[in-house]
Amino acid sequence: MNKYISIALVLLAMLLSFTANSNPLPSNISPQQLEQFRKLSPSQQKALAQSMGLDFNAIKAQLNKKSQKGKSEEQKSQSFYPRGTKFDEFGNPLLLEGELELIKEEQDDELKAFGYDIFANEPNSFAPSMDIAVPEDYLIGPGDTVSVQMFGKENEEFEVQVSREGQVILPQYGPFTISGMTLIEAKKYLSAEIKNKVLGVDVVVTLSALRSIRVFVLGGAYKPGQYVLNALSSVTHAIIAAGGFNDVGSLRNIQIKRAGKLVSTLDLYDLLIRGDSSGDVVLKSNDVVFISAVGDQVSIDGEVKRPAIYELKNGESFKDVIEMAGGMLPSAYPAATIVERFNERNLRTVRNFNFSSDVELKKTAKGGDYVNVLPTSDQFEDSLTIIGAVTRPGKYQWHAEQRIIDLIPNINSYLLEDADLAYSIIIREKDLGRNIEVLQFSLFAALSDPTSKDNLVLEPGDKLLVFSNLEKQLDNLSTLDNFATTKEKLLEREKELAEKQFEDKKFWDYYSGENKESAFNQIEEIDYAEETLKQTYKSIEELTGVVNKELEIRELNFFSRKRLLAPVIDKLKSQAGSGDPIMLIEVDGAVKYPGLYPLANNGTLKDAVAAAGGLLESAFLSKAEITRDEIVNEEAFKRSLNINLASALNGNSSDNIKLNSKDRVNIHHIPAWQENHIVELKGEFKFPGKYTIRRGESLGQLIERVGGFTEYADVNASLFTREKLKQMELENLIKVSESLRMEIASKSLASRDGSQGVDYDQARKLLADLTRVEPIGRLVVDIPDIVKYQQADVILENGDILYIPTKQNSINVVGQVQVASSHIYKERLDAFDYVALSGGMKKQADEDRVYVIKANGQIHIPSNNSWFGANDSQLQPGDTVVVPLDSYYMDDLSLWQAATQIIYQAAVAIAAISNL
Repeated sequence: MNKYISIALVLLAMLLSFTANSNPLPSNISPQQLEQFRKLSPSQQKALAQSMGLDFNAIKAQLNKKSQKGKSEEQKSQSFYPRGTKFDEFGNPLLLEGELELIKEEQDDELKAFGYDIFANEPNSFAPSMDIAVPEDYLIGPGDTVSVQMFGKENEEFEVQVSREGQVILPQYGPFTISGMTLIEAKKYLSAEIKNKVLGVDVVVTLSALRSIRVFVLGGAYKPGQYVLNALSSVTHAIIAAGGFNDVGSLRNIQIKRAGKLVSTLDLYDLLIRGDSSGDVVLKSNDVVFISAVGDQVSIDGEVKRPAIYELKNGESFKDVIEMAGGMLPSAYPAATIVERFNERNLRTVRNFNFSSDVELKKTAKGGDYVNVLPTSDQFEDSLTIIGAVTRPGKYQWHAEQRIIDLIPNINSYLLEDADLAYSIIIREKDLGRNIEVLQFSLFAALSDPTSKDNLVLEPGDKLLVFSNLEKQLDNLSTLDNFATTKEKLLEREKELAEKQFEDKKFWDYYSGENKESAFNQIEEIDYAEETLKQTYKSIEELTGVVNKELEIRELNFFSRKRLLAPVIDKLKSQAGSGDPIMLIEVDGAVKYPGLYPLANNGTLKDAVAAAGGLLESAFLSKAEITRDEIVNEEAFKRSLNINLASALNGNSSDNIKLNSKDRVNIHHIPAWQENHIVELKGEFKFPGKYTIRRGESLGQLIERVGGFTEYADVNASLFTREKLKQMELENLIKVSESLRMEIASKSLASRDGSQGVDYDQARKLLADLTRVEPIGRLVVDIPDIVKYQQADVILENGDILYIPTKQNSINVVGQVQVASSHIYKERLDAFDYVALSGGMKKQADEDRVYVIKANGQIHIPSNNSWFGANDSQLQPGDTVVVPLDSYYMDDLSLWQAATQIIYQAAVAIAAISNL
């Protein structure tokens, strides 16, 4: 064995010699070399360092430094886990599955005993650094090392240890007894004695090394036992060396015994809470630190600065407990503190204490008490709240005789640019039941004339709602004050807008209410249709405007009437009852924001119009109608009142009547008033374009008004679309898609029983094609008949579009043919001839259900005798021959015929539009 050690030493010496030659600082060796040194014994380390001319003390310091650093980092990383947890070689805790999460939850929720974590440590020998100053009252004893330096006539240095007899022996000068002296006394004594023996010298005496002492840490220590410490160690040093306290150790009753007698008692709460270290005495050799068992404990939680479990001493009161916890937080409500306590029968009881009273605070706390200091209410006293389109919303101080103008002195500094100056309300609690009443005022009137009735006197607790005059959200580029004057500013604003829209999208995606995807995940067999059905729902929202509630709220301005009034209306509805009518009215008709509004105190017709945002341009001023509920002879009936609106708005009391609960105000439009209704003509017209139509104007009249068609127009292939029909068509498309999806799912479930299932390739293609169809909203019209006969004419509506394509000389063939294509029209050919020109029918084609979509959208099905009736003996240019799929391949799906017909009709219409 010694042979192998010698070989290892030689190899390591060669390695270190190379390093020593290249590095003039022998203490700064590499980590790999340190690891090689660590594997050797101390004697071998010293011998190798001396042989290579290296500083062994410097190498030893680096080894100790690295060891302590690794240990401290490991302890720091492991301090999260309960003491006693075992770790593997990599520092990972050895815990069962789920135990780590349980530990985290318990540590977050449970109260911890105060002070134990400060002393929690792995047991070690606590040796304070000798860099600190040794106090002058330190008592010299056997084992201390004294350094004596002489300079002057003679220069000598001695480092000697105090012997067991208490002496230091200096060569040539003899022994000196210093045991039992303080450090300052020993310095003076040795200096004087040496100067008496040697003339002309100065003497400096220092303490170069402290003696070690042996102490016992017993009782409630984490690792009780004997520990070797240096002579400067105090009681807390001994406790830390023993790893702190165990679960039953007391922080308030730590006894220091010397020679069997009690010399001192330490209460660590004095040190931890009040910073008093006077009880932390310095230990002597063979002292015993005895940690008593923990006494009565009290738990305090809630609105205190340091919630924890505290140990009690006899006679301590709740006031002492609160002081231990650092005092109460400002948010505490001491008058309603709850204390859970065990009674004489060991049953837990609840008692209420008023800790705002000194008498209650002086009551004695008992072991096992759980003190819960409750938080105060969130309610504000003597405050006002401003909500809505103001620059600084929130809480404000209230004072007596405060009015609107005191809270909002001017418009520019206090209101947003879109604030509605004509309509604002105050929400005021009118009784102890927190029932509310509504007061209406005009900011414009209040700020214009401080003496007006609109400058209301405010009361504590009032909530002011200032609305925006924009019902929909507008981007920053839409306001007059934000016009970009340069290209750079425009690009900057567009970038800000894009970022805002992205943040809004993330917000609504996260907080969306109903997850539509759940509808697609119910049937596993048709998961292929999930994405296509999503596109269908997206088309619903984009094309019809029929969106869910979350999307509708998203588009509203943050301070719109609908948003801000929603909780007010709900509160008024909930507080209404028998004898207390619901204070709501409805305003409809020619106003900017029709809807449901709170009925303000003494609210009039003029106030109702202001609440609805004012009149539209089309409002009829000579007459307005108020519908009112009245009870006569215990029966309710409706009564209508006709009011002169212009007179009411001018303040005439006879017309500006006071409104009652549930009144409905209807502001009429001017008779025959209509906004511009636009109809578009596309294609082969002499003057195509968009035209404003008169009320009741027909399609034939409009064609005549624009000069008719060009010579290239194919009037038999017209395409007429209407927005109303587009919505109806979309609803039908949704219905067919959902029904077909459920039917396919049903067929797939039936196939599990052994019956033949659906052809999924065909079903998937059919459903995908169906969900991609865009509604056209086509109305089949016969343009030649409209031009000739008045009774065939169509009354136009806003948004109608008429497409007249160019004459074409082709027949289209689609569906289950070899190659879907178009062919030059020939009079002698019938539908089957054109199918043959397209390569013939596929195997899955249904020969008995071939049909033709005429150029104007009509569908013809061949009769038993001939392909077409007497009037339609042949195809016409622009017609489309459709060869559908045989139902056998769709396992007799009842909706497949309707689905394929929708797909082909839409495709033909889109193709007609694309050819313009």
